[in-house]
Amino acid sequence: MDAVLSKNDLSEVIESDRAHVWHHLLQHKALETNDPQIMVEGKGMRVWDATGKEFLDAVSGGVWTVNVGYGRTSIADAVRDQLVKMNYFANAAGSIPGSLFAKKLTEKMPGMTRVYYSNSGSEANEKVFKMVRQISHRRHGGKKSKILYRERDYHGTTITALSACGQPQRAAEYGPYTPGFVEVPHCLEYRNQFDSPEDYGARAANAIEEVILREGPDTIGAICLEPITAGGGVIVPPKGYWERVQEICDRYEILIHIDEVVCGVGRTGEWFGYQHYGVKPDFVTMAKGVASGYAAISCTVTTEEVFNQFKDDASDPLGFFRDISTFGGCASGPAAALENMRIIEDENLLENTDRMGERLMDNLRTLQDKHSVIGEVRGKGLLVGAELVKDRTTREPADEAMVQAVVAHCRKQGVIIGMTNRSLPGLNNTLCLAPALISTSDDIDEISSAIGEALGAVFG
Repeated sequence: MDAVLSKNDLSEVIESDRAHVWHHLLQHKALETNDPQIMVEGKGMRVWDATGKEFLDAVSGGVWTVNVGYGRTSIADAVRDQLVKMNYFANAAGSIPGSLFAKKLTEKMPGMTRVYYSNSGSEANEKVFKMVRQISHRRHGGKKSKILYRERDYHGTTITALSACGQPQRAAEYGPYTPGFVEVPHCLEYRNQFDSPEDYGARAANAIEEVILREGPDTIGAICLEPITAGGGVIVPPKGYWERVQEICDRYEILIHIDEVVCGVGRTGEWFGYQHYGVKPDFVTMAKGVASGYAAISCTVTTEEVFNQFKDDASDPLGFFRDISTFGGCASGPAAALENMRIIEDENLLENTDRMGERLMDNLRTLQDKHSVIGEVRGKGLLVGAELVKDRTTREPADEAMVQAVVAHCRKQGVIIGMTNRSLPGLNNTLCLAPALISTSDDIDEISSAIGEALGAVFG
């Protein structure tokens, strides 16, 4: 941390925060007697708070965002230069970085051709829901308007995004919700919900078909899925799952919407999580890692076939996608995204993500041999989870308070990790790790060591 900065008196900042800032995901009662934490500086994998305490960040900004690490002057310079030249114009007109990034992005996504810009993952997903509904009205007489979503998946904070939320604690008390959203079962083999454990991937996908047949295939317009469930427990789809989902959607003419808000732009070792599985989406949404948090940007990416459905009748005043995202016109987002993507390419961060992800999984499995509380380790690339249980045989989940204690003990050691949080009653028991794609072997080992020490301290 900068020596001058560390000597600054930030008491006024802390008191102003306590008096005026409404924080995300935080019960504020505790701040009546404790200081809010203020993050002051970041460099590489490290951040420092207002007390000068240093942390190794194993969750990329708390919510899987800062993929290329802190302190990237080249991204800051790209944003500054763009802001001075042309900061904003409504995206009814184009911009130079918007055009260039759309081309570069779709080159990474064979079969996808069009990019709609907005400013958050929730908003990007809302755009898809609106597109599906408009297609329903224009092509199917108002039928095929229902949208399927999966238990344990999460797609954002707006009321309609919460209508597609497979994490009941996140959605609780915010209803009534937008109608026409239907849940399908999860695909976590560790918590097999079917009578037979055999061929679990196909069985979990077939459960989707059962819902489709129950609702009526002519009523289902799309299915919205995370390629790898993130905050719902880091769930890697089982073998055969995605292939069967593709077959089912093709059979019933159901559009596939893949939510890459967490997995996208390198997090899993491919540019996008769905690219591990050969699936062919109609919509792909992304946000967090697109610019690594250096600017607000999200993208709704579609095929040309989807795009063409909104321009086929130029005489119809309702025949196009009548939507706007005010801050989708900010030119700083795609400018930052271009430089973010260059860094990932030039520094071979996809390859590094694969290597460091394997090391992290291996380290956690070594801890699993020592600590019976670790029921399962799972993940892809640098999106990794460790599910904690009271008993490996029964797989009874560990108490949420004790999982929180593990997270707190790691923080005391100077390592920030995450967990499933306010998601699933009784199943908020998975440690969640998503360190930046720049992670080194030393970083991974430090994270693993902190977790091992915390498990020993909390569970014995």
